[in-house]
Amino acid sequence: MKKLNKKTVPLIPDRPIKIIQFGEGNFLRGFVDWMMDILNEKTEFNGNVQIVQPLERGMGKSINDQDGLYHVLLEGIERGEKIQKTRLITSVSGVSNPYEDYQGFLRLGENPYLEFIFSNTTEAGIQFDENDIGFDKTPNSFPGKLTAMLYHRFQYFNSHPPTKLVIVPCELIEKNGEKLKECLLNYVEHWSLPTSFKVWVERSILFCNSLVDRIVPGFPKDQIDKIQERIGYEDNLVVKAEPFHLWVIQGPEEIKQMPMFKNSGLNVVLTNNLEPYRTRKVRILNGIHTAMVPIAYLNGFEEVRDVVEDEEMGAFLNQIMFEEIISTLDLPQEELETYAHEVIERFRNPFINHRLLDISLNSVAKFKVRVLPSIFTYLEKYQKVPKGLMTAFAHLILFYSGKHNAITIPINDDKEVIAFFQMALNMGDLEQGVKMILSNEDLWGTDLNEKTMLSEFLKETVKAIANDQYSS
Repeated sequence: MKKLNKKTVPLIPDRPIKIIQFGEGNFLRGFVDWMMDILNEKTEFNGNVQIVQPLERGMGKSINDQDGLYHVLLEGIERGEKIQKTRLITSVSGVSNPYEDYQGFLRLGENPYLEFIFSNTTEAGIQFDENDIGFDKTPNSFPGKLTAMLYHRFQYFNSHPPTKLVIVPCELIEKNGEKLKECLLNYVEHWSLPTSFKVWVERSILFCNSLVDRIVPGFPKDQIDKIQERIGYEDNLVVKAEPFHLWVIQGPEEIKQMPMFKNSGLNVVLTNNLEPYRTRKVRILNGIHTAMVPIAYLNGFEEVRDVVEDEEMGAFLNQIMFEEIISTLDLPQEELETYAHEVIERFRNPFINHRLLDISLNSVAKFKVRVLPSIFTYLEKYQKVPKGLMTAFAHLILFYSGKHNAITIPINDDKEVIAFFQMALNMGDLEQGVKMILSNEDLWGTDLNEKTMLSEFLKETVKAIANDQYSS
C-alpha cells in the first residue's frame, strides 16, 4: 500500500500560507483545517495552514512525514440519512516546532500573505506565564510564543506589516479572544516591548471570541485497516468526526464582510454577539447530556444512542428539550428547534459510542452550569417547576448515593463532593438529606431550599424514586 505524501498524491495545489495555527491535534485538523480545505475548493480563498506545535512533544514529525496530507472521515446522521464520507485534506503545508527551530518559528511572522491565526491549545493554554522572562529562547506558553512571533513580524516589516491580522482562538473558555489579547498585552509589559508595538497590536489585530462545536473522536484505531484499504493509502493521521459542525466567531462589523466564508456551505456564524449561541449550546446540547445521564443510567441504559432511540426515554428528552429548555431561551423559536433536532441526530450517531458513565464526570458542577439556569428561568417565567428537568435533578441526587438496587455506581467526581452526598443520603432521613444537599451553596451557588416549589418537588420525587427502587 502506498504511503500518503505529495509524491504519491498527484497534483496537490501550491498555495500561499495565509493561516498560522497553534495546535496540531485531532480537533483542529478535523474542524478548522477541514473547513479551510473546503474554502479552497469552493471559494477563491486559496490559502494554506502552517501549523505550530505548541508543546515540545507532539505530532509534528508524523504530519510532516505525510507532507501535511491526511483524511477526515465523517460518520453520522445528517438530515435523517446515515452518512460516511472521506475527504483528503490538502490545506496543511506542514508543522513548525519552535522547540527544535525557534528562529524558523519566528520567521513565520515574515510572511506577507498572513491573514489569520487560529489556535486550540486546551483550556489551560491561554495563560500568562511570568516565568517567560524574555523571548531570546522559546517561551513556555502559547501566548508568549505568539507575542514573540508577532513582535518579530512587527520588526521585520519596520512597524508596518502589510496585512491586518485576525486571531481566532478555539479554546473552550468564555471570551477566549479577549483573554488571549489580555495575555499578549501582559507580555508586552513583562518584556518591556515598545509602545509602538502595543499600539499596533491594539489597532491592527482583531482578536475574536469564538465558539466551536463538533465531536471529533480522532484516530479510528479500530477501523483503520478497512479505511486505509478503502482510500488506497497508508494514512496514519486519519481523523474521525461527526458531520455536524458550527463555528461562531464574534467580532466587529468588519468580520461580517469576510469573503472567505460566503457561498462555502459551511456552518459559520459571524456575529457581534456570541452569547446567545453559547447559551443555546450550553442549555440544549450540554444541558440535555447532563440531565440525561443519571435518569438514563438508573433506568438501565449505558449509551446515549440507546437512550434517544428508546420510545419512553426519547419522549422524555423531547419534553425537557422542546417544552422546558427552549421555552426559556431568547433566540428565534425556529432556529432553536432546528438546533434541537440536530442535537438529537448527533446523539443518535451509530458510529460514536457515548457511554453515559464516560460523560458523567463532575455531573454536579455541570448540572449547576448547564441545567439549573433553565430550571430557574422556567420557574420565574411560568411560576411552576419544569417537571422533566426536576425529575432529572432528583435522579442526579440518587445517582450520587453511589448505590442502585444494591449495585455500586462508579461516580467520577471530587472526593469531597461524593462524600458529602453520601453522608447526607445515609442520615436515615431521606427528606432531611435532600434538604441538606439543597442547602449547599458551594455546590449550587445558592440555598435551593429558598425556592420552595423546587425543594418540595425534589424532596417528594426523590422519596418516590427511592421507594420504587427498593420495592422493585
